[in-house]
Amino acid sequence: MIATAAPTSTKVVRGVTLHGEPAREAIFNVVSTDAEMAEWPGMSDESRRERLHRHMNNECVAMEIASQAVADFPDAPWDLRMSIARQAADESRHVEILYRRLLELGGRKGEFPVSNYEWSVTGMIDNLPGRLAIENRTFEAGLIDILGQLKTTWREAGDDRTADALEAILADEITHVRFANRWIKLLTERDPRVLLRVAQAIRYLRAVNAALAPEVGSVNAVGVTLTEEKVQPPAVNVSGRLEAGFTEEEVLEVLRQAGFRSIIPEQLRTT
Repeated sequence: MIATAAPTSTKVVRGVTLHGEPAREAIFNVVSTDAEMAEWPGMSDESRRERLHRHMNNECVAMEIASQAVADFPDAPWDLRMSIARQAADESRHVEILYRRLLELGGRKGEFPVSNYEWSVTGMIDNLPGRLAIENRTFEAGLIDILGQLKTTWREAGDDRTADALEAILADEITHVRFANRWIKLLTERDPRVLLRVAQAIRYLRAVNAALAPEVGSVNAVGVTLTEEKVQPPAVNVSGRLEAGFTEEEVLEVLRQAGFRSIIPEQLRTT
């Protein structure tokens, strides 16, 4: 069994205990809930900058999570540690890409509030399989769905440069989910107790999501009211998830949970 690592600091938000915030420059306004974020509907100039700014910080968080995993679990298999280290390098490159595009659109770092939600959740997990299950197999898999939709949104808005950048980032995220899927399976085969660690991590994530879930009708930091449409999950990126190593049965379950908001490919229609 891979060694455990306790969180270095904690905070409590809406009754749930989360990992304390990672270091940020004073220019950033770090918040803990969606209601405190500045997010606009549509693709106005301000909305575009906020989307890029938020995504830039999220990629920074992913880099920090991967880097912390390398530091916290030195006894993990070498090939796994190398995969996580490569992920950290990928996420760093993503930050640079998004920051450069943000500047090109007239934005600046610290222009909008940021949330380090993924760090706050993943950092509470004291074992590597659990962290992989949450960060890679859940959060990054969700990003596959989001990016599959966003690249089209940006392209339809006439911004091919940002759409191209998101497509490149999507290709990397698929590899991050794929190696996590492979390693969780391998670690479970070596030690069935890993399944318990993964189940505990997912149970914690569900509890956090239930406590912090945005509420329809709430108003965010810029006065935008949250609608029913806004809280719906993005369309499932079926091909991306299959490429990332999810089984057809797992993809079907995601589709069911999302109300089949995506076209099901032929290979899944017969299952």
